[in-house]
Amino acid sequence: MVAGGIKKKNLFARNGNFRALLVSSTSGVLGNAIAAVALPVIAAVELEASNFAVAALAGMTFLPWLLFGLLIGVWVDRLPRRPVMLIALTVRVLVLALLPVGYWLGFLSTPLLFAVAFAAGVASAFFQLADAALVQQAVTPDELMEGNGLITGAGAASDAAGRSAAGWLTSVAGASNTLILQVLTSVVSLAAVWRLEVDEVVEPRSDHRIWREMLDGLRYTFSTAPLRALLFNAALWNLGGNIAASLLVLLVLRTLQESEIWLGLLLAAASVGGAVGGISSHAMGERFGSGPLWRWSMVPGVLGYASLLVLTPGWGMIWGLLGMFVMGASVAWNIVVGTSFRQRVCPPGMMGRLGAASRMVSWGMLALASFLAGILAETIGIRSAILVGVVIACSAPLVALLGPLRSIRRLEDLVEAPAADEPDLDSAASA
Repeated sequence: MVAGGIKKKNLFARNGNFRALLVSSTSGVLGNAIAAVALPVIAAVELEASNFAVAALAGMTFLPWLLFGLLIGVWVDRLPRRPVMLIALTVRVLVLALLPVGYWLGFLSTPLLFAVAFAAGVASAFFQLADAALVQQAVTPDELMEGNGLITGAGAASDAAGRSAAGWLTSVAGASNTLILQVLTSVVSLAAVWRLEVDEVVEPRSDHRIWREMLDGLRYTFSTAPLRALLFNAALWNLGGNIAASLLVLLVLRTLQESEIWLGLLLAAASVGGAVGGISSHAMGERFGSGPLWRWSMVPGVLGYASLLVLTPGWGMIWGLLGMFVMGASVAWNIVVGTSFRQRVCPPGMMGRLGAASRMVSWGMLALASFLAGILAETIGIRSAILVGVVIACSAPLVALLGPLRSIRRLEDLVEAPAADEPDLDSAASA
């Protein structure tokens, strides 16, 4: 953008608080990526857990959203977000450190692994809700698409680096020892959060009971047709897609009998796609409109997950690399558009509860998908279970293409739309 002949600096260069949030988020994603590879490998290789346990382990990280998401959202809206982020990061470091210590001292077990994954998930829920609320306050409404695109793109690139490195490290140094890197990345994230200087908007303490505020957040999430459409799209995608994703470890290590290196490369390919999608989302939204970008984003994503069905050992793994790249880009486009719209429309005092309620439904599906994947793997086999996930995931783009937002070109225009327009959208949602 040019104003008065002077080229405007990009958001990273001109906004110190956004820089701190980006560094914190990117470092956190790097650590999470390492843990995402290491934890299931610990279960599958070091503990030789059952197929159900390996698949269900992925759901333990997301189960807190289903059980406590609304409650955590209320607390995040009542408290300054920066201290919440600092405490959550510290807790996550401490609980994940139990696993390498347990490996060294001989008390590592499957129950401990599940407990650590659940506790780390609780800490992540606090951190991510507080982080999303601060992004809303660190940038202007017109900078949200750019900011979320940079965060998504940088996070996906960091995720790719973490997963590919973790795939190699787990085969060389052991999965439990690889988690030491997660501690180091969390220290970087802590330092970045410490440098934040955002003048936070914290709502005055409400006289309402906490249950009333939880219900307010849930009602707001379903209050308009656009918010409902975004939510149903994400929930269906997460349910189907995560069935396939939860079985990737078993598919590579047990069915195809390939190494952890291939596992890391497949996961990294999805993250590289996510980086490309995140970085390009702002430009694509400007070129094609945020509405069409959101509606069509999941179509190639389904094809990406379907590539897992044709994987074979050796060179046959290349199809998976291509498919996971496409899937990652598709998800990034969808996330950037949906997140930016929620942040643009939501009042600051409701942001924690909106994020919690949305993720309780959509990310709660991730937990249910992992447990369902474990059951399917034990009953119908790993490849058949992945096919079930792909079929369910097909329903996500149908919600977008046939739902109430099927003709909207710019979702951001709905923020300023007159209230009289809402019944039409709601009628379309029920049609």
